[in-house]
Amino acid sequence: MGQGSPALVPHSRELRVLAGTALQRNRQAAAPDRARSADGRVTRGGEEFRLLSLPEAIDRLRSPYAQEEFASLTGDGVLVVDLPAGEGALPPAREIDAACRGLAQLACPTVGLVPGELSPTVAEVAGAFDVILPGGASELAVILSRVRAQPRASLALVQLLRHNAFLDVHEGLIAESLVYSTLQAGPEFTGWLAGRTRGKRDASTAPAVRVERKGSTLRLTLNRPERHNAFGLALRDGLVEGLQLALSDDSVKEVVLAGAGPSFSSGGDLDEFGTFPDPATAHAVRSIRNPGRLLAQLAQRGRAEVHGACIGAGAELPAFLARVTAAPDAYFQLPEVGMGLVPGAGGSVSLPRRIGRQRTARLALGGERIDAETALAWGLVDEIREGDPRPVSG
Repeated sequence: MGQGSPALVPHSRELRVLAGTALQRNRQAAAPDRARSADGRVTRGGEEFRLLSLPEAIDRLRSPYAQEEFASLTGDGVLVVDLPAGEGALPPAREIDAACRGLAQLACPTVGLVPGELSPTVAEVAGAFDVILPGGASELAVILSRVRAQPRASLALVQLLRHNAFLDVHEGLIAESLVYSTLQAGPEFTGWLAGRTRGKRDASTAPAVRVERKGSTLRLTLNRPERHNAFGLALRDGLVEGLQLALSDDSVKEVVLAGAGPSFSSGGDLDEFGTFPDPATAHAVRSIRNPGRLLAQLAQRGRAEVHGACIGAGAELPAFLARVTAAPDAYFQLPEVGMGLVPGAGGSVSLPRRIGRQRTARLALGGERIDAETALAWGLVDEIREGDPRPVSG
């Protein structure tokens, strides 16, 4: 591998035949839902995929060709396994341990379908998958569609979440920024960017973040309501300055993060996407001005009050704080993979610490929207507050 590595092709003739057979079957009439073809293919929600039993998956993962068989660039692009409820005729423990290690190394997202309560051994295996879904979940087809449309971003996401599970906040944010910069130079983000029309950039002269002190409480209010508090450069810099103020003053005992207008934050300002000078410089800037790092330092003193749209950064940043309250109309969404990116405001660090790695991957790969009740059940928010007045712009 060096300057200009060639495109990958399966190097084994056996693997080429296997991959070719799968592709040919993809073009033919889809098998009925739940009905498996000879090579284990089923169709759900209009998406055809190979569904393996746990023993079949363990056997496949033993193969030296497993990486290429399932990889995004050379194989299926996803591994989906139907997990049993009971122990059944499972292989010896050493083989299960080897399979779990293999799952963590596969160059594709892995999805486990669960029937309900699992035995301790199967539950241990389930923990090694990137996403866990109920057996009949409609989200599976959505995830498969997204993975196939954005294979590089999907792979980068699950690898980043696996990696960050063992890192502290600082190291995790560095890893996220490096992956984000890599994808900024990739074909999926470039294609997404080319397909949209850029609007007008933020020209407001009002403070992007209102900083208000009352006693020992410092209140930071995102203040671009007309743009649903889209997280652009001005808003990022204003938030960083407010957080630096809180960190530099020991008399500030509480920091409250809120948003003016109908939304807490609609995520990254799409009209600023692609305006970075180059991916390396973008990473260097994120290394200096990263609100997530500052929020993590203020976590025990911090509280977020969210409402309306909490998309991308609007979901990722509050999750760093020890307490998050949500209005009943709050909803949460991670759209970045659909743009050819991964969450870039610290979500690969903050969200797994609240809702776990698998639910974070499910949100990001599926791009699904969850409401305040679901967010409360998952642990993304700590309370749903009733009747709170919305902050107004100023």
